[in-house]
Amino acid sequence: MKGFVLSAKQRKTLLRIIVALAAFAAIFIADKAVGLGTVFSGGAAWVFPFALYLAVYLLIGYDVLWRAGRNIAHGQVFDENFLMCVATLGAFALAIYRGVSGMDIEGFDEACAVLLFYQVGEFFQDYAAGKSRRSISALMDIRPDHANLLKDGAAVSVDPEEVKVGDVIRVDPGERVPLDGVVISGASALDTKALTGESLPRDVHEGDAVISGSVNLSSQLNVRVEKEFYDSTVSKILELVENASSQKSRAENFITKFAKYYTPTVVIVALLLAVIPGAVTGEWAQWIYRALSFLVVSCPCALVISIPLSFFAGIGAASRYGILIKGSNYLEKFNGANTFVFDKTGTLTKGNFEVKEVLPAENGREVLRLAAIAERDSSHPIARSVCAAFGGEAEGGYTLTNIAGEGVAAQSGADRIVCGNEKLMVREGIEYVPHAGVGTVVYVAHNGEFIGSILIGDRIKPEAREVTGTLAQMGCKTVMLTGDNAAVAEKVAQELGVSEYKASLLPQNKVEEVEKLLARQEKGRALCFVGDGINDAPVLMRSDIGIAMGGVGSDAAIEAADIVLMHDDLKGLPLAKRIARKTMAVVRENIVFSLAVKAVILILSALGFTNMWVAVFGDVGVAVLAILNAMRVNSRYEDKGAEKRA
Repeated sequence: MKGFVLSAKQRKTLLRIIVALAAFAAIFIADKAVGLGTVFSGGAAWVFPFALYLAVYLLIGYDVLWRAGRNIAHGQVFDENFLMCVATLGAFALAIYRGVSGMDIEGFDEACAVLLFYQVGEFFQDYAAGKSRRSISALMDIRPDHANLLKDGAAVSVDPEEVKVGDVIRVDPGERVPLDGVVISGASALDTKALTGESLPRDVHEGDAVISGSVNLSSQLNVRVEKEFYDSTVSKILELVENASSQKSRAENFITKFAKYYTPTVVIVALLLAVIPGAVTGEWAQWIYRALSFLVVSCPCALVISIPLSFFAGIGAASRYGILIKGSNYLEKFNGANTFVFDKTGTLTKGNFEVKEVLPAENGREVLRLAAIAERDSSHPIARSVCAAFGGEAEGGYTLTNIAGEGVAAQSGADRIVCGNEKLMVREGIEYVPHAGVGTVVYVAHNGEFIGSILIGDRIKPEAREVTGTLAQMGCKTVMLTGDNAAVAEKVAQELGVSEYKASLLPQNKVEEVEKLLARQEKGRALCFVGDGINDAPVLMRSDIGIAMGGVGSDAAIEAADIVLMHDDLKGLPLAKRIARKTMAVVRENIVFSLAVKAVILILSALGFTNMWVAVFGDVGVAVLAILNAMRVNSRYEDKGAEKRA
């Protein structure tokens, strides 16, 4: 069957189930056809069917018995293994009692059936979990085994953790890039699919940055290491994936607490059901049988297994599309997200700035020269665009001071250059000529005198309009927060169709605006902030759910976020919303279905209207159906862009 991939352990378990099922079927048919208890005569006639069924019982259930004994020894008494052992061993004991007493032998077949179908349920659970785990483990395969460290012109294979910043490593074709760095020689194509979901290889040349975890496809590269292993992209991704299961949702925490009190309660109720009516009526066999059936159906497997599995499947499905969700609690909370707050630059726009106009035009070269001096050491996209427009080598020897949210000051003796927005001009007491263009305006002043202005434009991401529209159709409000001026913000907001926007914000102002939005949130709803830069880290942490753009986002933003879009595609937002909705729908279905069916069968078992076969369905049947329902979460989702990336 396509997609039906089993591990060696799963194949072994499946073979054991098939052999046990075949043996059970043969014994059961023979028992019903000729009566195995009548093959031999005398008071020990029951030993023959007992021996046959016991062989099947031990074949299929030895590990359940072992786990129950081990858990009891560690003080963990009331779990599903304990319930299965008490119910099945009780059924065997009851059948032996009936055989010794000369009554019809009943119970051996049911005891075997309970464990057999319980193991079938466990197999489905393991397979479903494995399927989800494989979606996530594709990311785990990005862990590098070694790094080729260049020493005296020769490559030495070392552990990536031994490589230091500034060292040079060689990456041969077919190898994974072990650490983040910059290409210093060579040109090649890199497969980044495991990291970003992007199926097309990315060409890199001398001077280009490369990220760990990508695969070198064609030619040898020499890379200067920029980050140590613990701080590299691959290390951070692995940490996110490994820690995802530790963050439990409210539904999972409820089920854990529920099972903690539920299991001992049903054991006590089953004991009372056997003892009290048995003592009153004297029909001990009948009431013990009912109590054992009660124990079988009361096992909380369907809930304890399927609910965490549903969330695990949701996280696995999301990871297949390059969406890393740090825990099931965030997946659950994301289902209630109805407000999406976006940073503008690098999130809704590409962040690829370019100089569109320099005023005054006749003095443009001088304006760019001064601006390049102030911006030469900055990695900000606006600064890079200014330096690129200047094209030459900016003068050094200046002390550069960053003024948060306003710009940069460059000082060399009495020579002072300030480069930034209108707030910086006001701070410096400089009379400036406002630029009428729509875009980001950088004003330049030299020694207290206004020199000119630079208009810089950014491009809106092609998917941004579609995403904001899709979120609106889902009933979500979209808000844009930006440090850019009001004219630029208004133009972008109108083009994207966002619900509202705020402009000219400093990093701390973004936190204040999010605080105001949070105060207006309805109970049970969540606010998401989507950003990419280091300045977004505070607001990412303050929001209900922080979402970082992983491919170009800063380490601080990714660390602070709860969800990471590894391929930097905003289409991951509505896709993750659909996955969260489907996950929570399945969780609710499984809770209601499991509790309803179990409640009905528990009552019928206590009243004697059902036998242990029905109890088996109430336990294993319901668990299997719930597991199969949970597996629906880790299915394909209709998102053509994501399909191409996956």
